[in-house]
Amino acid sequence: MKLKKNPRANVGRNSSLYFAVGLNVMLLLTYLGLEHKTYETPTTKVDILMLTEQLEEDIPITTINVPPPPPPPKTVVSEAITVVEDVAEVEETFVESSEIGQDDIIEERVASVDDVEVEEVEEYIEVPFAVIEKVPQFPGCEGSNVELKACFQQKMQEHLQKHFRYPDAAAELNIQGRVFVYFLIDKYGNVSKIQTRGPNKLLETEAERIIGLLPKMEPGKQRNKPVGVPYSIPINFKLHQQ
Repeated sequence: MKLKKNPRANVGRNSSLYFAVGLNVMLLLTYLGLEHKTYETPTTKVDILMLTEQLEEDIPITTINVPPPPPPPKTVVSEAITVVEDVAEVEETFVESSEIGQDDIIEERVASVDDVEVEEVEEYIEVPFAVIEKVPQFPGCEGSNVELKACFQQKMQEHLQKHFRYPDAAAELNIQGRVFVYFLIDKYGNVSKIQTRGPNKLLETEAERIIGLLPKMEPGKQRNKPVGVPYSIPINFKLHQQ
């Protein structure tokens, strides 16, 4: 009788499967072992000091013999009495009281008109150029107030063109702009209180110089009285490109 092999008892029939599973497990363990990170932790050493006995040290008491301070020197004060003869007579001064009593007579004084001095305060009035009754008269201008205004503005333009000079330093630095000039024609016809506002100090100085060359004018009048007249004019500084 021939013995038959049981297929379930065959050990090597799944060996390839077991080999593949074991190989994957080993690869996984190898990967985890290589990728595992460890960190160094500083080691601290802790010591505990136990005092079983307390050492007490006896400090000896030392006494320092300090000599007593010397006694203060004895000074003998001798009083010498000298007799001075009264040779010069001293005059006593009598101080009178400045307080007023009931028996004092108060002098009544009546102020008269001659004792009061009245000083006349000169009133200074400024009237704008646009509303003044008679504008300042530029030398050479004549006519009505409207004609004087037109002549004044024309003379101002001629004055600016005649005395205009571009500053060399401003031209080298290519500085341009408009300078607004404010000035006052006082009640005596003089140009004063010149103020300038512009983009650069060089241009402002030149504009102030031009206005300072204005001639003396006949002052403006309001109600037939000379008054100060403020005036403002822009001066344009522009370089011509060649």
